[in-house]
Amino acid sequence: MSTLNRWEGHRGASNSQDNFGRFFNEFFERAGQDSNLTSWAPAVDIFESEHELTVKADLPDVDPKDLDIRVENNILTIRGERKFEKKSTEGSYLRVERSYGSFARSFSLANTVNSEAIKADYQNGVLTLSVPKREEAKPKQIKVTVGGSTSTEAPAAKAATAGAK
Repeated sequence: MSTLNRWEGHRGASNSQDNFGRFFNEFFERAGQDSNLTSWAPAVDIFESEHELTVKADLPDVDPKDLDIRVENNILTIRGERKFEKKSTEGSYLRVERSYGSFARSFSLANTVNSEAIKADYQNGVLTLSVPKREEAKPKQIKVTVGGSTSTEAPAAKAATAGAK
């Protein structure tokens, strides 16, 4: 007894299309690997506390001598370069996914920061910038005066005490 096979006229065409697509994907993937040697942008976290802004940038394998950090016109700029060094002596690289080359990141700073007192620290591939706020920008506690005398008690507590007399 013979079995019937379903005829799919487009089946051969899709295989050709798949092969053609694979060819181009491999071509562009190789081109993409070469693009890892061009500019890139490190990941950055910025957070704010009461007294300062903190900027943390992931810069693994970047030599601190290759970093340039500056503030001009209230713009904080971090520039540098991660150099690609072929250290493999026994074989060749099969894949290069990390980006190499020069980079630059710029951030606008508010007028409330003291750009003259920025401190930079580089440990374990992480650059940490501490950007202190100006004194006038820091929150200040204001004492409330009740009836001409300065009070350290909350107004509700004073009212409760006065009502009990």
